Amino acid sequence: MRRLARLLLIVGIPAAVFGLSKYHAQFIGEYDFTESFRFAWAITYCGILLVVCYGLGLPDLSRSIASGFLTSVVAAGLAALAISSVQLVVGDALLPRFVVFGAALLVVPLATLCVGLSSIGHEASEDRDRVVVVGDEDFVRELESELRMRPERPAVIVTSLTAEEAAEIAGEVYPLMNAVVWSEATVVVLGSDATVDERIVDQAAELHESGVRVRTRSLFYEEWLGKIPVHELGRVSMFFDIGEIHRDRYGRMKRVFDVAAGLAGLVPLVALLPVVLLGNLLANRGPLFFMQERVGRSSKVFSIYQFRTMSENSAIPTEWTAASDPRVTRFGKLLRMSHLDELPQVVNILRGDLSLVGPRPEQPTYVAELQEKLPFYNMRHIVRPGLTGWAQVKYGYAGDERDALEKLQYDFHYLRRQSFLFDLRIVVRTIRAVIGRDGR
Repeated sequence: MRRLARLLLIVGIPAAVFGLSKYHAQFIGEYDFTESFRFAWAITYCGILLVVCYGLGLPDLSRSIASGFLTSVVAAGLAALAISSVQLVVGDALLPRFVVFGAALLVVPLATLCVGLSSIGHEASEDRDRVVVVGDEDFVRELESELRMRPERPAVIVTSLTAEEAAEIAGEVYPLMNAVVWSEATVVVLGSDATVDERIVDQAAELHESGVRVRTRSLFYEEWLGKIPVHELGRVSMFFDIGEIHRDRYGRMKRVFDVAAGLAGLVPLVALLPVVLLGNLLANRGPLFFMQERVGRSSKVFSIYQFRTMSENSAIPTEWTAASDPRVTRFGKLLRMSHLDELPQVVNILRGDLSLVGPRPEQPTYVAELQEKLPFYNMRHIVRPGLTGWAQVKYGYAGDERDALEKLQYDFHYLRRQSFLFDLRIVVRTIRAVIGRDGR
């Protein structure tokens, strides 16, 4: 149902825009729509509607018809306002008001319907993966906590066994197999102790042959949670291919894509520069830009550029920066909430300091501290750091060492899975996070 809801929205929006455009051209304006300049602007309007809908979480994130309807109204209104603003700046009716507002009105019931379909799919799939865990109490509690956060695949733990309980085979009684049958489980997760016990592995093999998925701790983390648990890693297990290093074509094309994104980012940077300058004069007096040292690829230190968000006399922090830092000015808060403070980093992308996607770079003092305390932390410096990254869209802000450890697990997952499709997935999720003001 959820896939059907997404497909319906993706197909329905262009159908509404192009249907109304064709009707207007044939019966009202009497012109050839496909041969006019309005054809390209209709495509643009479709793109705006789809991006805004996705950014506001349609159709997946609304959990009721009422909230879905309100979100749909906001999305349609913002898209109509955006294309109308462009027309106002250009000084020409790029699309007829009949099309702009007519499509917006049609999108509201369409998106609401998709929310309804998606919510049905969500309810049906919430416990789609029923998990049996073989491990100690700490491992079970850890997985339960992880699955309550933002798993990549929804799952619920239906029962658990210790390694001793799963291995106690008596006659025809096989504890693990019986637990799976009794609980109607679809996935078995084996802790480290369970994977070295042949009695448990034999039962798991039987279950695997019968269609039940069997995963080790690390594989379950990767597939269901989108991370690699640090305590599961040894130095040998870190010897996996990294796209940016071991696949030359990917590395070169990634850089080409970064340069293209950096050049495109110069347009809003130049356009918004006067606005930020005016805001600084009124509510954030001092230098326009802020530069700070960060650790990049191969542990080389570079200066990262940002619009200044803190008061001018604020010292460079020597401790972890708080999410709600009192040194941030009123205008600085606006820049941070909108993520516009990071826009000057397109210059870092063009210089080669940053990539569009990669592990977020940290300050040298933090890096020195974390390298001593977190295993393999320096490995994240093998690749070029990013403006956004998997850890940012999955976990958000890091305010202490525990958060840094959590984000490191997502960074390792990105290193192992690095690809164009994964990069694109991160970019799309970042757009949703920025529009929906979710995380930082």
